[in-house]
Amino acid sequence: MSENHDELPDSLEVIEAIDFEPATAVKRRLFERFRWFHLVIAAFGLTAVACAWFVLSARSVLIDVDPITAEIQIDGGFSLRVGQRYLMRSGDYLVTLSNPGFHQATLPLAIDGEAAQTHSFSLRRLPGIVTLNALAEGAMLTGARVLIDGVDVGSTPLVDIDVEPGEHEISVSLERYLDAAQTVVIEGRRQPQSFELRLAPAWATVSFTTTPAGAELLIDGERVGTTPLNAEILQGRREALVKLAGHKAWTQRLDLDAGTSVVVPRILLEPADGLVLIESVPSGASVTVGGEFQGLTPVEVALAPGIEHGITFFKNGYESKQTTLTTRPDEERRLLIELEAVRSEVTFTATPSTAELFIDGVSRGSANQTLALMAVSQRVEIRSPGYVPYEAEFTPRRGLEQAVKVDLISLEQARIAAIEPVIENAAGQRMTLLKPDAFSMGASRREAGRRPNEVLRDIVLEKPFYLSFNEVTNGQFRLFDPEHSSGTSNGMTLNNEAQPVVRVSWQQAALFSNWLSEQEGLAPFYLLDTDPEGNAIVVGSDPQSTGYRLPTEAEWAWAARRDETSPDGLRKYAWAGDLPPPAGAANVADVSARAFLGDILYDYDDRYPLTAPVGSFGANQHGLFDLAGNVAEWVHDYYGSAGTLGVERDPLGPSAGQFRVIRGSSWAHGSITELRLSFRDFGEEPRDDVGFRVARYLGE
Repeated sequence: MSENHDELPDSLEVIEAIDFEPATAVKRRLFERFRWFHLVIAAFGLTAVACAWFVLSARSVLIDVDPITAEIQIDGGFSLRVGQRYLMRSGDYLVTLSNPGFHQATLPLAIDGEAAQTHSFSLRRLPGIVTLNALAEGAMLTGARVLIDGVDVGSTPLVDIDVEPGEHEISVSLERYLDAAQTVVIEGRRQPQSFELRLAPAWATVSFTTTPAGAELLIDGERVGTTPLNAEILQGRREALVKLAGHKAWTQRLDLDAGTSVVVPRILLEPADGLVLIESVPSGASVTVGGEFQGLTPVEVALAPGIEHGITFFKNGYESKQTTLTTRPDEERRLLIELEAVRSEVTFTATPSTAELFIDGVSRGSANQTLALMAVSQRVEIRSPGYVPYEAEFTPRRGLEQAVKVDLISLEQARIAAIEPVIENAAGQRMTLLKPDAFSMGASRREAGRRPNEVLRDIVLEKPFYLSFNEVTNGQFRLFDPEHSSGTSNGMTLNNEAQPVVRVSWQQAALFSNWLSEQEGLAPFYLLDTDPEGNAIVVGSDPQSTGYRLPTEAEWAWAARRDETSPDGLRKYAWAGDLPPPAGAANVADVSARAFLGDILYDYDDRYPLTAPVGSFGANQHGLFDLAGNVAEWVHDYYGSAGTLGVERDPLGPSAGQFRVIRGSSWAHGSITELRLSFRDFGEEPRDDVGFRVARYLGE
């Protein structure tokens, strides 16, 4: 559009431009209206809001302090004190309390959610400043030991020492004074306090006078002074001694109380006796003076002067001797007397001829001689290598011809003599010592009832051995195996304590034997290993061991059969004679068991259908019980071929095998074959009629 106004029609109105003013000018004017007091108003409002929030969320807390004058300072958060209380928000604070005369304390303060709460605190008082003194008879004492509540704090005077507040026991002690004690109350808070404890003298005043004067006084061995004097002597029981040269000492026991005065009556000192040292050769002689015993030489005696005293000496083996002696006052003398020995001839005879004689430990040469010995008790010894020494006290008699005859015993003889014929083992079984010899084991082919395994064998037993009088009982076996039960048979028990143990294997019997050895500290006879289940099993034996074991078959047979009174030296049955057995001979199959046994003795009744308590029947020729009847018995040997060519010495049987030998008859046996002592059986498993007894070799 053209800018030339002249060219526009007259009908058109010209629009003219005006100045434009931006809106920011208006805003600037509004800002220019904001002043500083607006900030004050805003801050006041925010403060009011914060205060209102604090008042509404804070807790009213009363801090109760002893003493009430203590200053309180709270750290760890904002708190506002309002009168006696503080406004505090929940949380943990530290309160510092201080007051003159008290220990300052900084303590934790936990504010919980309760609206109003009280927390109490007590300040501990500072120690008091204490001065302590000890007095006696108005004078101050130094060096007295002071204890407060039993603790030594020093010696008097004690000045300005710290003592904790409260009640205390103060005690004071000083040599030669009685202890004093006092209970005091210490105020504390650094307040000065002073205490004085008064000590009383621990002595009595004792007056001594003597005639003549100038004697020395000793109390309990300590010198006090010379008479006359007034001595201050500590209370109690005291020994007073007054002595003066040339006079007898005067002694008296005094019982004194502290603070008292005692006057001892005038002491008249007597002239001293003469002092004589009496000796003899040899020493040790008894001495009497005027018939009164004075002791053994050397001895010192006091004798009244100017008098003749008769002195006599006595000693065993010596002539008695007498003499006389007169002394002068306060004289010291020595008397030496030589005594003459009284001798008597004694003839000694000893075997062996090589024996040596000792008198009081001194060798006198050959034990075959005559000696002149003093008439006094002497120790006589006769010795020879390889023999037990002879020892005795011997007193030769004056005027008598005496002889001593001794036959020494060899060490081997002494060892044999010392062997105990009967012992008792750890299970309470009594065992007898047997000294076996040669015999024939087995039976002749012509013997009725003989079995093929009873071949005759020549046996020589050289080792003495112990064998139990009885079979092992249930009670004894249960010391080893508490769980064992021998059970019942035919409705009757086999399990009473005194009945023989049954239903045990050979292995169990051997393990019981080893257990016995262990109880007595003996080397075990049986060597052990373990099976796959960890159970102990016997895998061998130690023939040199003297531990407990089962008897060998040969030992069992000798103990059962050997009888020097029998025609051939052997018994066929456990009793003398033939079948039937006499009454009370053994517990075998008899009429009492006819209800469940077929092969029985119809003309015999032992009154026990099953086992009887061990030892119920008569003993055999060696004092052993139940080697026939009651139960058959496991022995050590494996069962195998019977015998070898030639003589067997202390045989232990075959070295290996499956079965073990069983010897003897039982309550279930009643035939001639089984009742014979040569009957041999064997087995592997436990039975209700098989038990065992124990043996052991005699030790060296």
